[in-house]
Amino acid sequence: MPTWLRLVRSVLAVAGVLLALASGVHAQAYPTKPIHLIVPWPAGGVVDLAARQMGIRLQAALGQPIVIENKVGAGGNLGADQVVRASADGYTLLFTSTALTVSTAVGAKMSFDAVKDLERVALVAYAPSVLVVSQASTIQSVQDLVKAARSQPGRLNYASAGVGSPAHMTGELFKARQQLFILHIPYTGAPAAMVDQIAGRVDFHFANAAVALPQIKAGKVRALAVTSAQRMPGLPQIPTMAEAGMDKFEADQWLGLLAPKGTPADATARLVVEINKILAQEDFAAALANAGMSAAKAGRAEGFDAYFRQDLAQWTAVVKAANIKPE
Repeated sequence: MPTWLRLVRSVLAVAGVLLALASGVHAQAYPTKPIHLIVPWPAGGVVDLAARQMGIRLQAALGQPIVIENKVGAGGNLGADQVVRASADGYTLLFTSTALTVSTAVGAKMSFDAVKDLERVALVAYAPSVLVVSQASTIQSVQDLVKAARSQPGRLNYASAGVGSPAHMTGELFKARQQLFILHIPYTGAPAAMVDQIAGRVDFHFANAAVALPQIKAGKVRALAVTSAQRMPGLPQIPTMAEAGMDKFEADQWLGLLAPKGTPADATARLVVEINKILAQEDFAAALANAGMSAAKAGRAEGFDAYFRQDLAQWTAVVKAANIKPE
């Protein structure tokens, strides 16, 4: 056999080996090991519940364990920081909420840049708030509340779960949109705020739906409106804020999946595909509805990024108008 022919065969053999190796690597598509999902909120809460409902289904779809870790602290920023510092390989992800954009808007002390250091992967759910008053209140509608506030500047007050909480930010958005002078009373958490709301010691507040629903159904507080774009399945008779006369008023909490900056595109693409399938599952939507949430519509990472930035802009404007400072 001529030398040149042997050389050609040798080159082709080497090429074949390299091709086989490349094919083997490609076959090991993401994911090939457990994925750690960091939830920076307590177990049993709204964010944790949504994360676990998604995690169960995502684990079945990906064929790898989804390990949920509750990393609580600093208003959700402790867990987010852990994800930012993790390897950007798709195996450490963050499941969090609007608190991330609110913390950024308020100027809370953060060791990372939420916009630059995290990638938006998928919007998973919305958690609306419900505008409630005590059953003894004479206020029967949102318009009644606006009239009362305008006729008695500084006399009405509203409760929240604390400075920078969704209830606080939504209350300030309401005040700014209607140009009202209403006092803010911050509590140490949503349950404490609801206790005083039931007792009539505060005039109103934008309560988390998960906290508000049991009290509404028990007849202890009266619902005036919900902050979502559509009516809540659990409260179909209650109008949205827009339907109640507050044009373009939407203040849902978002819940979504984020990843460290630089996470491989094939990993995020796979996650988006599988999560979109989960969002279409009726049992997933039902599980969220039972906790006062609604499933997001299937979308792309770019859509979540745009929504994230829009949400940040809205709360930044509210913080500036109300001169809210981080605690």
